[in-house]
Amino acid sequence: MPHFLWQNVLLFTCLLLITSINSQDYDDSDNTPANPEQDKCIGVFLTYTFTKRIKEYPHVKNASAQAYAFDAVATILNTMSEDLKAWEFFVGFQHDEILVSVRNAVLTNGTDFPVKVGNGTTFSGFPDTDLLNAIETAGDMDQIQRIIKIKGTQFGVKPPGMPMPKTMKLMNSGFKCPEPTKKGGQMHLCCVKDPKMKKKTNTTKFLKRQKADLTIAYDILQAYGNNYLAQVTIDNWHPLGRLDNWNLTWEWKRGEFIYSMRGAYTLKRDSSSCIYSQAASYYTDFDFAPVISCDKNPIIVDLPPEREKDKDIGNLPFCCKNGTLLPKQMNSSLSTAMFQLQVYKMPPDLNRTTLHAPQNWKIKGELNPNYVCGPPVRVEPMEFPDPSGLMSETAAVASWQVGCNITRPKPRQNRCCVSFSAYYNESVIPCNTCACGCSDAVACDPDAQPLLLPSEALLIPFRNRTTKAKAWAKLKHRSIPNPLPCGDNCGVSINWHIVSNYRNGWSARITLFNWKQYIFKDWFTAVTLDHDAFIDYQKVYSFNGTILNSTKHTVFMQGLEGLKYLVGIVNATDPTKNPQIPGKQQTIISFTKKKRPNIKLSKGPGFPTKVYFNGEECALPDQLPISNGYRLRSGISRVALAVISAFLIYLGILL
Repeated sequence: MPHFLWQNVLLFTCLLLITSINSQDYDDSDNTPANPEQDKCIGVFLTYTFTKRIKEYPHVKNASAQAYAFDAVATILNTMSEDLKAWEFFVGFQHDEILVSVRNAVLTNGTDFPVKVGNGTTFSGFPDTDLLNAIETAGDMDQIQRIIKIKGTQFGVKPPGMPMPKTMKLMNSGFKCPEPTKKGGQMHLCCVKDPKMKKKTNTTKFLKRQKADLTIAYDILQAYGNNYLAQVTIDNWHPLGRLDNWNLTWEWKRGEFIYSMRGAYTLKRDSSSCIYSQAASYYTDFDFAPVISCDKNPIIVDLPPEREKDKDIGNLPFCCKNGTLLPKQMNSSLSTAMFQLQVYKMPPDLNRTTLHAPQNWKIKGELNPNYVCGPPVRVEPMEFPDPSGLMSETAAVASWQVGCNITRPKPRQNRCCVSFSAYYNESVIPCNTCACGCSDAVACDPDAQPLLLPSEALLIPFRNRTTKAKAWAKLKHRSIPNPLPCGDNCGVSINWHIVSNYRNGWSARITLFNWKQYIFKDWFTAVTLDHDAFIDYQKVYSFNGTILNSTKHTVFMQGLEGLKYLVGIVNATDPTKNPQIPGKQQTIISFTKKKRPNIKLSKGPGFPTKVYFNGEECALPDQLPISNGYRLRSGISRVALAVISAFLIYLGILL
């Protein structure tokens, strides 16, 4: 063949090849998805696929107790024309699953692995919390979809059965999710916008700041290539929530470490943890001696007041309060805490704009409510007054917000308890058995009803009450169980005693007992009353008492000036003969009968329905004192006794 013909054939072949490639690049035909229902969804498409499992040790004959290691994949795909911000994906596990690891997501409640999720759990996005829409990303699946890889252990479903979740759904507000469609080892559903929800126009690309009992702001003030300056601000919004000696912790997910801090410090400072960390392998010439913490989960605490003006580690507004966060109505200046930290990053995050907040936030205090924190949510950058004093504002480089709410864990674990008593019954109904846990259940009965007590026994630690409790039971002809009931094990106990009941009113006495060595400064207590009692509330005498408008039927009480310390337990004058003495404060609360002249106190209205101490809801007794014909000494009317009691308490004489 002539040479020029070979050239024409080669040229023609190349043209055909180019045409073929171009036809593939610009093919407008739809790509068939893995699930045909995906194309029909205009909302958020969720899937869960069980992939494999392996029998784990130990191998047991009981099929329901056999453990299997399993792998699964969950996907969340945004098929809307708008972005899905801060997505939350609930999977209703039901086979006593224990999750060991999760990729491309985190647990919304911040629980550490391994974690039991037999009742289901919620996943949130990390490091990318949002799913963008296909229109503005040219259908880039990496931006509109997340593939969550799940590894864990499940029990009781042997092959060929499939250990599938009971359900799954999108947790973001404003969406409706049907029951998922299940087939073998797969399930899917499409969540759509709820047409009844009002459409909210959001002109920014960030979510609005959320409302919570406690909010934590993580604001980046300055950003550099490999490090940034962040400011953490904690605000208490709950009328009865508080924290004492707060401990704050989180988890670094990208290998970050804290170089320096102001306004707070970490409980552990060990340079060796830095030298043997991932950071040392990258920052080879870095001096880690002054580094504050390289821990993946640092524990951060507030500075003491004497360091407030320290130019090196203090000198920040709202810092240095010994970890005290009070309700705003009690003291607004002590309802906020603040500290700053210099954070160094690791590859591949070494540029100014690659910024990630830490995850799995937790905060707790000394005998305070239990707070559960959600994941950090990217919000509009915080604006601060210009440091120059000019009438302008400086915006943060980036801002996140963490919302923490007071919850009651299951099983309930109280830290304070209440006893009931009344003038018409000689016995005190003590705190419930194991009201605050039962660590010594081997030597006692955690399920037995507590023994009724004489009133003087309330001043004695539980371990010293046995003799009085047995003697009182014999005196009242009551049986004594063997083994005896366990103690309440509470650090603080509160006695509510109905002092008097007369024609025009009635009165009660509340007494606080501190069985810990810890001193409670700026303490408060609150009682929620039955409606019939609350509407005739009159006055608190030895405490500062106010009505909480934000909490229904609740009286808020705190110490007067000079009485704001509830001291701890101390030794008696002769410890060898006498038991320890708890810290104690008490007051009389008076009520009229203008609106409820026929109130039946012993039937329930005379006793609170909820009692709080420093924001922690205390355990209440299961019984109420009943009238047993107990009468006062002759010659002293109930009215006179109430007035005398109130006067003596005010003078600090009555025990």
